[in-house]
Amino acid sequence: MNGLKIVGMGRGIPAKRVTNDDLSKIVETDDEWIRKRTGIRSRHFCGEGESNTTMACEAALEAVKNAGISLSQIGICVAATLTTDYVFPGCACRIQEAIGLSDGIPCFDINAACSGFIYGLYILSGVRPDPEKPYALLVGVEQLSRIMDMNDRSTCVLFGDGAAAAVIKMDEGGDFYSHVAARGNTPILHCEGMHQEGGYIYMAGRDVFTFAVEVVEKEVARLEETTDYTLDDMDYVVLHQANERIIRHIQKKKNIPDEKLPINIYELGNTSAASIPLVLYELWTAGKLTPGKKVFVSGFGGGLTWGSAVIEF
Repeated sequence: MNGLKIVGMGRGIPAKRVTNDDLSKIVETDDEWIRKRTGIRSRHFCGEGESNTTMACEAALEAVKNAGISLSQIGICVAATLTTDYVFPGCACRIQEAIGLSDGIPCFDINAACSGFIYGLYILSGVRPDPEKPYALLVGVEQLSRIMDMNDRSTCVLFGDGAAAAVIKMDEGGDFYSHVAARGNTPILHCEGMHQEGGYIYMAGRDVFTFAVEVVEKEVARLEETTDYTLDDMDYVVLHQANERIIRHIQKKKNIPDEKLPINIYELGNTSAASIPLVLYELWTAGKLTPGKKVFVSGFGGGLTWGSAVIEF
């Protein structure tokens, strides 16, 4: 088991901002309807020259710069994504090629949908670090605009494109709490194929709401039953930014103070695997994640997948 500490963060957000009023010109909806049901005011979509890879690389390079390390010190690159530019090579290999990571290090993708960043942390906690390359690069990135049916107002209003990256120091023999799980259930949340006609996101909203609340409650209970931590010990609680209604429902049930529950879905929408690290990035750049701060993160997504972790900075 490795101890994992985030030492640098970065993000990549497309230039094109799409407001609720913009969407109302495409599909039958309006700003009030979207805000009331989701909390979302805007999201960003990739434009010409922007892609899954360009966002990931922008985030990765900023994270490395903020960590104050060289690219040669990174010993592994993991990309959490379900919207790769190619069937293969994967996003992580594309990042390696584009930004100049060392030849010969492992680079691979994981697809756990919106739980992907937490799955990445879980995997990295079990990787034996190279003493000469003790840092990992973990990127959550999605170009969900590629797989949205713009005629389906139940989904097209929810999602946005974006990326966030973390440079993580891996200390062999250290302590790190994480847990991931899955429950095979394709019907309520799926996308049949990004690279085929009609390959769009489908979501049974009420079922996903019920699932999300259930598993986050279980993750909090597991944390408190299997560790010495409680939510009160956490400086922040960062949940997957799926929908403000889900987040507020969990907040009420677990009695989480507003000041401990950062939310950024209002301007970025649901960015799947990028959503949790994008919140962490905002806390980081605001100077709120000083050394010793602890953050409980919990996510849920297609698969169905879910998980949680306690991150130290």
